[in-house]
Amino acid sequence: MNGPLDTRPSAESHFVELTPKGLRTVRRWAIAITIGSFLFGFDTGIISGALLFIREDFGLSAFQQGSAVSVLLLGAVIGALGSGRISDRHGRRPLLAGLGAAFFIGVVAVTFAPAYWLLLLGRFVMGLAVGGVSATVPTYLGEMAPAQIRGRVLGLNQLLITVGLLTSYLVNWALADAELWRVMFGVAALPSALLFFAALWLPESPTWLIENGQPEKARKVIDKVAEPGGADRVVERVGRAHRDGRQDSDSGSGGLRELFHGTALAAFVVAVMLAALQQLAGINTILYYAPTIMSQAGLSASNAIYYSIFIGVVNVAVTVLSLYLVDRIGRRPLLLGSLVGMAVTIGLLGVAFAVSLSPVLMLVFMMLYIVAFGIGLGPVFWVMLGELFPSDQRARGASAGATVNWLSNFLVSLLFLPLIEAVGQTWTFWLFAGICVLGTVFVAKWAPETRNRDAEEVGAELARRWNMSVR
Repeated sequence: MNGPLDTRPSAESHFVELTPKGLRTVRRWAIAITIGSFLFGFDTGIISGALLFIREDFGLSAFQQGSAVSVLLLGAVIGALGSGRISDRHGRRPLLAGLGAAFFIGVVAVTFAPAYWLLLLGRFVMGLAVGGVSATVPTYLGEMAPAQIRGRVLGLNQLLITVGLLTSYLVNWALADAELWRVMFGVAALPSALLFFAALWLPESPTWLIENGQPEKARKVIDKVAEPGGADRVVERVGRAHRDGRQDSDSGSGGLRELFHGTALAAFVVAVMLAALQQLAGINTILYYAPTIMSQAGLSASNAIYYSIFIGVVNVAVTVLSLYLVDRIGRRPLLLGSLVGMAVTIGLLGVAFAVSLSPVLMLVFMMLYIVAFGIGLGPVFWVMLGELFPSDQRARGASAGATVNWLSNFLVSLLFLPLIEAVGQTWTFWLFAGICVLGTVFVAKWAPETRNRDAEEVGAELARRWNMSVR
C-alpha cells in the first residue's frame, strides 16, 4: 500500500488545465452526450400516462399492462450488462451512436405498433438503449471531464434524467385529453435522432484511444481543450496506468474477471452496493404511494399526471442544487446526509401510517424523503459510477453497477405489493428506513471520496479503507 493520501500530489496536478474555450467545449460535449440521459428519463416515464389509453385500445389484462412496463426494465438489464464489453472493444462513440439508433427503432416500433406483441418488442428495444446509456454516459463523462468540474459534468447525467422524466409528465398531461398515446411515445424520435448525430460529432474518449494504441488521435482531442503540453501528460499518465493494470491482472483474464483484483474489487463492491441501495432504499415505493397520500391530504392531486408534474419539478430542482454542491463539499458528505435524511423521513412516514397521523404530515414526510434522495443518493451514485474504477476497467465497472441498479429496480417493482400485503405499510416503510441506516454505515466505513481525485488516488483511498494493497 502507498503512503498516506495527504503525501500524494493533488488531483489537479494529474489533470490538465483547460483553456477557457476548452472548458466551454467540454461542457458542450457533456450536454450533447446527456441527450441519452434525457431519453433514459423520458422513456421510463412516458408509459405512466400512455398506459391508461394503451390498455383500452389493445384490451390489455393486468398482467399484460405490467409486462408493458417491466419489459423495459428487463431490456435495461441486458443493455447495461452488455455495454461494457462493446464499449471497450469498439469505443464509446460508436456505441453511443448505436444506442441512439436503438432508441429511434424502439420508439418507431411502439408508436406504430398494430398489436400488443410489437408494443412489447419496441419497449424491449428501448430498454436495451436505456440500459446502455445508463452505463456508457457516466463512463464517457468521467473520461472527458477534468477533475475540477468532473462532479458537475457527471451530475448532468442525473439532471437530464430528471428533466426527461419531467418532460414525459408534461407530454402526458398535454396529450391526455386527446388520448394520443402514440404521439406521446413518438415525441422521443427527435432526441433519439439527435443522440445518433451527436455521437457522430463527438470525439472519442482520449482514455479509450490511448488504451487502444492510438495516442496521436488522443493528443488531437486533448489539444482542442487543454493548455500546451497537457496532451503529453495525459498520454503518459493514462498509458502508465493502463500498463500497470494489465500487469496486475491475471494473465489471459478478461471481462468482469479483471474487476476481482485488489482495489478494482473494492471499487466493484462499492459500486454495486450503491447501485442496489439506490433502489432498495424505497424511492419507487414512495412514488407508488404518493398519489394516494396526496389525495388523502385533500389536495388536487387525484389525477396522477398532475402529481407527476409536481414531483418532476421537485426532482429537477434538488438535482440542480446537488450539481452546485457535489464539487464543493464532496460526494461522501452528500451521500451520508442524504441517507440519514431518507432514513428519518421514511421512518416517520411509517409512524404516520402506524398512528394515523394527518395526511398533510404524510405528504410532508414523503416530499422531504424525495428531497433527501434527489440531493444525494440519486445523482451521486451516477457521479461515482464514472469515478470509482481504474481507467482500464471503467467501462465494465460502470456496466456492472448499472446492471445491478436495474436488477434492483426490477426486484423492488416485483416484490413491493406482496410485501405490503404480508407486513403492511408501516413495517414496509420501516424496513426501508433500516436499509437506509445500513447504507449509511456502509458509506461511512467503505466508500471513498472521489472529489478532485484521479483513478490512482481513488484506488489509494480504497486500499486504505479496505485494508489492501493498491492495485
